[in-house]
Amino acid sequence: MTNFRALTRRRAAAYNFVPTIVLQNAIVSQPSVESPSAASIATLTNQALKELDAVSDPDGAEQWRVSYLGRRGQITGVLRSIPQLDPDQRREVGAQANQAKNALEEALARRIRELAEAELAAAGALDVTLPGRPVITGRLHPTTQIVREICGAFIAMGFSVVEGPEVELDHYNFEMLNIPAGHPARDMWNSLWVDYVNEEGQQPMLLRTHTSPMQARVMEAQDPPVRVIVPGKCYRYEATDATHEWHFYQIEGLAVAEGITFANLKGTLYEFARRVFGPDRQIRFRCDYFPFVEPGVDMSISNFVDPATGKRPINRDEDWIEIMGAGMVHPRVLEGVGYDPQRYTGFAFGMGPERIGMLKYGIDDIRHFYRNDVRFLRQF
Repeated sequence: MTNFRALTRRRAAAYNFVPTIVLQNAIVSQPSVESPSAASIATLTNQALKELDAVSDPDGAEQWRVSYLGRRGQITGVLRSIPQLDPDQRREVGAQANQAKNALEEALARRIRELAEAELAAAGALDVTLPGRPVITGRLHPTTQIVREICGAFIAMGFSVVEGPEVELDHYNFEMLNIPAGHPARDMWNSLWVDYVNEEGQQPMLLRTHTSPMQARVMEAQDPPVRVIVPGKCYRYEATDATHEWHFYQIEGLAVAEGITFANLKGTLYEFARRVFGPDRQIRFRCDYFPFVEPGVDMSISNFVDPATGKRPINRDEDWIEIMGAGMVHPRVLEGVGYDPQRYTGFAFGMGPERIGMLKYGIDDIRHFYRNDVRFLRQF
């Protein structure tokens, strides 16, 4: 019996043409390249693009790729035959062959995308009305959350939020707050001084020990009335334990106008306690000393046992829990910024938001806020 493939090849050689083989969903020519030229490469490229347009499924696309771009593909054969050309022809034909290869690779990638989109649309698998997959996002640090909650409570009462520098001048951190150089009151703040000496041989800068310096800065910058709160980070050179950190946040409050009395201070802080700790909260004031207020007080919130449950609102065995210091702005502080203490009065207060958060959420160690322990942070 006559071998059909051998007969086909002999007849093809006699008529100088290349037979084609019909593949599933694609017609792909057998590789045969002799003495490539720019014209033959252009013809081959056009032929390949036409056949690619006829491909209707991923299997046909793969067969097309093997036929033209595979190791024994027609374009690969052209590239391998370039070294056999005359030197004058190599540059032109080589450039043309590389351009053809790049064009076919891009066309193949585009066709694969089109087939995938068509298959998806035909199957009806994409419901554009379905919600997207949830994106895993981070969350606000618990300190940031409580700072924003505290600020929100005072903003609702007409206060504005301002911020100040963390590297502060001694002039504002102490002297403008009725704490002159050498005064024993400075012993209340263990300071971290910046290693800088001015022409007078003094160290005038430090990491601020409280946000109170913004009292003087704000009053210097504007005339009364003043109602601001100042959130920010503070630094003190002291031992770290469950209730103390060498760096922490503080929120300072200041209100100055004509006719402000201690009753305004009590009413403002009472409303704050109700907003943050609940409407049934009571407050208590006791005398305390702060150099920049007179009189000075500390404020505590109630923590009585609930008769219905037998439990305290805050898990501490105390009827009253101190949360902040406050008082009426000292007349010397008002005079220092150019205010007339006979005309204007005001009150100031300061609290640690981490301490507020510890009481509100039952956190027993302030160091948790700065350990970056995901097990702790995920709870907020």
